Amino acid sequence: MTRPRSTSTSSTDRPVDGRPSHDGPVLLEVGRIDKPHGLRGEVVVSLITPRLERLAAGSVLQTDRGPVTVQFSRPHQHRFLVRFDRITDRDTAEGWRGVVLSAPPVLDADDDTLWLHELVGATVVDQHGTSHGTVVALLDNPASDLLELTDGRLVPLVFVVGHEPGVRIDVDVPPGLLDDGYVEGREDVP
Repeated sequence: MTRPRSTSTSSTDRPVDGRPSHDGPVLLEVGRIDKPHGLRGEVVVSLITPRLERLAAGSVLQTDRGPVTVQFSRPHQHRFLVRFDRITDRDTAEGWRGVVLSAPPVLDADDDTLWLHELVGATVVDQHGTSHGTVVALLDNPASDLLELTDGRLVPLVFVVGHEPGVRIDVDVPPGLLDDGYVEGREDVP
């Protein structure tokens, strides 16, 4: 059985401000405008996603200033040079420095990646059907990323066996990992 793989938020699409939005569609931070390039409105963009189609001509990205449409892009020194429809000259480009670029998730039925916005807020349920609380964060860890529950307990992602995005995360954990009798600071409880 292939286990879902974790997707680190430092190297891929991530929810804007690290949180899912419940007021509308989820938007993932996909990049940032770094600086102007040249005189004709091109800007240098750093992507934080491996999905290069985010910068394909015609792609619409969201910003806190409204949507921008990619007119063209090209690779440039580990980043990209991009022309957006609303940035027409260097002066305008200068005003877009540091603007975050966001987009809706790319839905792919064959992709078993676990996304941060699908994990935070979901309830963790073990193999016995016992609910253990809600995920409040995903912590980077060299061995396996960790789900942090509301009570501070940690569950390695390697134990995730299924999930319903934003609702439920099914885990198959070894005995004792999610022992609800655990009380922080008490040494008499195993």
